[in-house]
Amino acid sequence: MEMSDEAAIAAAQDGNPDAFRVLVERYSRSVFRLAYRMTGNEQDAEDVVQEAFLRAYKQLHRYENRASFPTWVYRIAANYSLDLIRARRTVESETMLEQLREGGAGPDRLYLSGRMQETLDRALETLSQQERTAFVLRHFEGQSIDEIGGVLGIGNNAAKHSIFRAVQKLRKALSPWVSVSTT
Repeated sequence: MEMSDEAAIAAAQDGNPDAFRVLVERYSRSVFRLAYRMTGNEQDAEDVVQEAFLRAYKQLHRYENRASFPTWVYRIAANYSLDLIRARRTVESETMLEQLREGGAGPDRLYLSGRMQETLDRALETLSQQERTAFVLRHFEGQSIDEIGGVLGIGNNAAKHSIFRAVQKLRKALSPWVSVSTT
């Protein structure tokens, strides 16, 4: 019989490390997807997963059932991802450019792809932490407004507004690269 999140949390709080392993196995893939979307780098995403679950384990005695476990660990992962992004502030366009070089792209395409990636990176950096997290959770992870609000610790209207602001800022920043049809 599969252990519920609540039972696994209670057992882990009582000192059963196997119970916490159940939670890690259950949610590590979704935490990885979130971290990867936020950091844009597989190695960073793996670091985020490891650190998020380590922090969750260390703070498990403080966990309360006000939010579901996945929402709680998503919040930890999102916050750590933002910390990592701020600390590193590196542009990951080298990976994309290397892939284009391997595909035999011409110099014009390489140049334009690099410029577009730089524009996107700068546009994402203009978003506030809350806007970036809300945007990633909604558009890459498919999270509901309720779930996003839970991860960010804000109400539904604030979550919707954060997503809206993020989309508007990205649309404006990327407008030279994308033609938007309004028909």
